[in-house]
Amino acid sequence: MARAPAAAAIEVLPEADRLEGTPHPRETSALFGHEAAERTLAEGLKSGRIHHAWLLTGREGIGKATLAYRFARAALARPEERDPRGLSLAVGEDTSASRQVRALSHPGLLLIRRPYDTKTKRFTASIPIDEVRRLRAFLAHRSGEDAWRVVIVDQANELNVNAANALLKSLEEPPPRTIFLLVSSAPGRLVTTIRSRCRTLPMQSLSGEALRAAVAQALAASDQDAPGAAEWPALERLGEGSVRRLLSLRGSDGLELHERIATLFANLPKVDWRSVHVLADELQPAAAQQRFELFFDLFFDYLARLVRAQAADEGTPEERALCAHLIGEARLASFAGLWERVAREKAQTLALNLDRKSLIIETVGALVSAAQDRKSA
Repeated sequence: MARAPAAAAIEVLPEADRLEGTPHPRETSALFGHEAAERTLAEGLKSGRIHHAWLLTGREGIGKATLAYRFARAALARPEERDPRGLSLAVGEDTSASRQVRALSHPGLLLIRRPYDTKTKRFTASIPIDEVRRLRAFLAHRSGEDAWRVVIVDQANELNVNAANALLKSLEEPPPRTIFLLVSSAPGRLVTTIRSRCRTLPMQSLSGEALRAAVAQALAASDQDAPGAAEWPALERLGEGSVRRLLSLRGSDGLELHERIATLFANLPKVDWRSVHVLADELQPAAAQQRFELFFDLFFDYLARLVRAQAADEGTPEERALCAHLIGEARLASFAGLWERVAREKAQTLALNLDRKSLIIETVGALVSAAQDRKSA
């Protein structure tokens, strides 16, 4: 008797640009708060005389990638499926182009991003040149005389030097009917020659009804309830206009994590080291990656607000009082340098897969040293 073929197990790999527990930007149907940016791309697509390379800039999580995928769906859809007025990039969710873009299976779409290493079980620290080399085969493919091809690079500031140089060659000699969309929350890290080949489309952080609508859409898509009236003000303040940041705060118990950071700063130079070790143990496992990243995002933001309060006399009365106690004029440069030092050590820890618990303890130790230096100044 013939043996029945074994069912092939398909492993769904993690995605560096996906926030756990929420839909990916390419799975997001509506875009809120960026009508002007969408209209700019829609009008260019309708005219057929659109610039070949766009740099979508703005803070992380505000909708840049969502806009890029909306453009891809519209560009790869049949002309009759697009907005005839050229004012929107909306395309029906049930169209072939929409389904293929969601599945990353459309032959006219190429996504370049940090790959996942199945051996080390982690993402590469940057986008390697091998990812950009896939452009050669992609651009050699001819799907039709009037068909568009779309290349999305997310995030472009994560390209390593060799990858950036390889991409630059394609930007300098753009193939016909090919659009490059470079998504970047840190465009200053891109080489000048790449920025000069792109038309920059700046996108602003969200606020008010646009932010609430975007958050509600993401939560509804993942069967989660929207934040309550009592919870929303703190989430909105700490989210700083980023949907991704706000969703991360809510999904990783971010408000509680922020309170622990605020307590840490408020008690300096004294520290409850037992609590620090408990926190470090919580953030150490690979499964806590999202909460680990959120901790440092909140830590950097808190430190930056205190530095700005001292340097520009801004912020809440509580922040100004705390910065006067901890920093003062004499220690402003030292605390600003602390931000750079911790950011560098965090990047090194992730790149070399070093011990995360040690990083957190050393970060708190560096903060204590800065506060003690202030006391003795």
